[in-house]
This record gives sequence, structure tokens and C-alpha cells, in this order.
Amino acid sequence: MVGLLTSALLLTACSPVGAAQDAPPEPTAANEQAVHPVSGLDLAPVRVITSEGAHTFTTEFAISPAAQSRGLMFRETLADDEAMIFPYNPPRILSFWMKNTPISLDIVFIGPDRRIVNIETAVPYSLESVRSTSPAIAAFEIRGGLAQELGIAPGDKVEWEAP
Repeated sequence: MVGLLTSALLLTACSPVGAAQDAPPEPTAANEQAVHPVSGLDLAPVRVITSEGAHTFTTEFAISPAAQSRGLMFRETLADDEAMIFPYNPPRILSFWMKNTPISLDIVFIGPDRRIVNIETAVPYSLESVRSTSPAIAAFEIRGGLAQELGIAPGDKVEWEAP
């Protein structure tokens, strides 16, 4: 049982091999959702509101277990205005590792009140888990070091509507 629970909590930060990252396509109709050209995941804006201002990211939504397992694996770049979010319901302690992930990521853990509970910088290819410090409803991944550069910190509000 403990092994199953541990396995269920370990998620990877990953994605498909060898694909180039182009600008996200615009939807062609008002009711059509934009998708990421590499992952094929739905895109929607996520906004982080800090004491220094708001920052909006074009965000891939990793909702399915397969998408959450793949994450940003094999991605070689992540632009400063791009991100991936992993939403969860119900809230839980989240744990991520960087298997097959060649880029550094800031993993921003978001609590049930949609405020940041903690931020962990995950190093490329590490099998060491980084965890939320309390139950979280989402993990939000951005380029490693970007949270500090933008002044993103625990307590900041994160806003999004799932696609």
C-alpha cells in the first residue's frame, strides 16, 4: 500500500522527444481551444499576482494521468512566458522528480486557496523528489530561477481557468 501511494505521488516533469518548440497556435474559432505544438495539451493563461505586479504565462494543462506522467520530459527549452500546470482534486502532498528532464524548473506548489505554499527548484535529470510543504491543488512549472527573478514567492495568488 505504501509503495502504491508513493508511486502515485511521484510524478515526472517531462515531454515528447525531439520536438521543436514553436509559438502556440491561435485558436481559429471563438469556441476552439489552442493547443501546444509539442505536447498537444490545451493552453490557457495562468496569472501569478506578486507584490511587484502580475505575470501571465501561456500554460499547458497536464490534466490526464498520461500527461501528468510525461510532463516536460525531454524538453530542452521553456520560454519565460511558458509554463505547465498539473491540477489535482482533492488537495494532496505533491511530489515531483526530474527523470529525463534536461532543463531546470521552478516547481510552484499551489494550495487550496490558490496561494503559493512553496517553491522548489528542481535540477535536470535528478531522481530526488521535491515536495509541497502542505496539501496542494496544483503544481505550476516555470523555467528554473524565474520565480526569484520575477519576485514570485509563497503567499502570492495564482489565477487560472482550466481549458
